[in-house]
Amino acid sequence: MSGDISGLVGYATHPPLSSRELNCAEDIKKRRVLEQVPPPPLPILPLPSFSQLKWQQREIIMFLHFGVNTFTDSEWGTGHESPAIFNPVGLDANQWVNTAVDAGISLVILTAKHHDGFCLWPSKYTDHSVIRSPWKNGNGDVVQELVDAAKARGIDVGLYLSPWDRHDPRYGHDLPYNEYYLAQLQELLKKYGSVREIWFDGAKGANATNMTYYFSDWFSMVKELQSSINIFSDAGPDVRWVGDEKGSAGSTCWSTVNRTSLSIGNASIVDYLNTGDPRGTDWVPPECDVSIRPGWFWHKSESPKKLSQLLKIYYHSVGRNCLLLLNVPPNSTGLISEKDVHRLGEFRKAIDIIFSTNLAEDCLVKASSQRGGKEGGFGPENVLDDDHLWTYWAPREDNHGEGDHWIEVRAGDKGLVFNVIRIQEAIGLGQRIKKHEIYLDGKIVARGTTVGYKRLHRLEGGVVHGRNVRIRIRKSKGVPLISSIGLHFDPFWHPNMQGPE
Repeated sequence: MSGDISGLVGYATHPPLSSRELNCAEDIKKRRVLEQVPPPPLPILPLPSFSQLKWQQREIIMFLHFGVNTFTDSEWGTGHESPAIFNPVGLDANQWVNTAVDAGISLVILTAKHHDGFCLWPSKYTDHSVIRSPWKNGNGDVVQELVDAAKARGIDVGLYLSPWDRHDPRYGHDLPYNEYYLAQLQELLKKYGSVREIWFDGAKGANATNMTYYFSDWFSMVKELQSSINIFSDAGPDVRWVGDEKGSAGSTCWSTVNRTSLSIGNASIVDYLNTGDPRGTDWVPPECDVSIRPGWFWHKSESPKKLSQLLKIYYHSVGRNCLLLLNVPPNSTGLISEKDVHRLGEFRKAIDIIFSTNLAEDCLVKASSQRGGKEGGFGPENVLDDDHLWTYWAPREDNHGEGDHWIEVRAGDKGLVFNVIRIQEAIGLGQRIKKHEIYLDGKIVARGTTVGYKRLHRLEGGVVHGRNVRIRIRKSKGVPLISSIGLHFDPFWHPNMQGPE
């Protein structure tokens, strides 16, 4: 054959790819891309709901205990109080809400009806309410005033409706009282717009009339009327009592429990409520309820807790994977007392002073390993960003040995001066950490068990100075996922003067 055959040679050496070969090549390219972006690890069940996550991020919410007890200097009313004593002539729900907003609080919960049975709204199912009060000539509605004030400032409302009713004659008669209670639930949840938390108190006097509450009916009705609401009780289903009224969770505190082990008003389960259960099948995080004063209702003779007490409560609640429900009771005029407003302002300012600066931010962060390698998106640098839920450090899953996972903050030559260490887990994928230790330049400075949404270690030895802070995860369910780390200086913490944590 004559002529130039170079083209033929080229054709013979590099024949065109078949459609099958082209598809294979594309698959290889796609696999390479996918290999560069590893997926998140599988979650560890159970998981929080969207509403529970939003609730947890509030950190501090406010309780408003207000009613006839405010005017009788009592904590538990008898049910025989005359509605005529309820006359808060200066009531200003805007002042309540402004106090909350100034303290960084986004949810306020009002005792719409306490154990005395007096209703702060004009219920059509009883006249033992504001209807028979001289306040606003019987035309007042405390619930509506709070709802309006909260809406104006863009915060949320919750309601407390006591199951125990010392006034209503239907109490003690199962069917009539449960019908009455459900009717009032429907009033509150249909008339006043969105309610973010409903509070079912398990408290009842030792000599109270026997009564069976139809909790399942109540819970179903609540979820039917407002599906995004969080239901609080000793047994959840969305939020559980922490087991005390001191504002203190267990040093081990799981958001998980077995709801089949819980019952409302059962004093024998308080330890279980306090610590939770690492084998729990239900996500029911704890709420720490405590009052800014000794009592729940306002009493002229009482004063608010010291700032140091409130900070200790914060470390033992929010700092132990809980939400803090702080009661700030309005007085008989219908206002939050100036002493309480001032103390609450001090509390918020102190929290901001302590935690507004993260000394770890300008540091280098290293880890034992990371999922997907350096470009995998799960590196240790994630613990210093502003997302404390959905970005996180994840180690490789091939490190199966207990204690093999660690993350370290490395400072420059000047080192770091701090006395608080903050650790947060990516709880959107489950609570995992069972045991952890913290080292400063190779010396242990703190140790603990659970972490959860937030764990705060206020160092018992006070202020420390060093260069390298290593957090070592000794035990966890699956690989630990740490979403945030903080090193902070608390100028209010003086362990030699205030005693141990």
